Amino acid sequence: MDILTLVGLVAGVLIVILAMLANASFLTFLNLPGLAIVLGGTFAVTLIKFRMASVMSAFRLAMSAAFTDRMDRPAELIREVGSLAMVVRKEGILGLENHQTENEFLQKAINLCVDGHPPELVEEALAQETQQTAERYEVAERVFRGIGESAPAIGMLGTLVGLVQMLNTLDDPSSIGPAMAIALLTTLYGAFIAQLIALPLADKLQLKAEDEARNNVLIITSIKNIMRGENPRVMTELLSSFVTPEQRIGLAPEREA
Repeated sequence: MDILTLVGLVAGVLIVILAMLANASFLTFLNLPGLAIVLGGTFAVTLIKFRMASVMSAFRLAMSAAFTDRMDRPAELIREVGSLAMVVRKEGILGLENHQTENEFLQKAINLCVDGHPPELVEEALAQETQQTAERYEVAERVFRGIGESAPAIGMLGTLVGLVQMLNTLDDPSSIGPAMAIALLTTLYGAFIAQLIALPLADKLQLKAEDEARNNVLIITSIKNIMRGENPRVMTELLSSFVTPEQRIGLAPEREA
């Protein structure tokens, strides 16, 4: 699990709730019609902007990517592909036939190599997989950015509706204060959804997309070098640009006996 995402979300929500409870009851900030306007309106606008399948896919990807830390570190990948290069150098490409890895993209690359496909086809297949993955992340990010843009606007619409209703009851001065508070709650709801949920998730999806794209490029580069029979130590040296200087220690595979 990506603990930082969960900690950040919980901490943000708790801070807002504690601020609400400092000088007032929680029920003061609860307005079901206003909440229904913001949630329903935001959902409706999101469906207008995107297909239902894209929205559902975006939420599934957010749950699996933003709240899980399943991304391999580049240094770990470099060590693994370095070991693969050593195996190929000793046993040939079929030496990878029984190799299993938790990285699905690397496993696909290994399977394509073992099946005897030419390097051009392997590279094309992996490039297409990378592009499709990037597009899925991009759509999911756009969905959450769309929610982040729509929620405050819908909240403002709810506030305007509340203000109109308030102005219709100006003959009762005692009702103006409570009515104004209720009208402003929809703006609060919209800002809450956008700033604490939707936009942070969009940023996290963008970051995860960049990390996965970098790892995929690293794997494609490695597989190309392995299929060319490149020296494992030379290949590792070329791949060291994917990590910081501090992380390059211990990346090179052991010399052959």
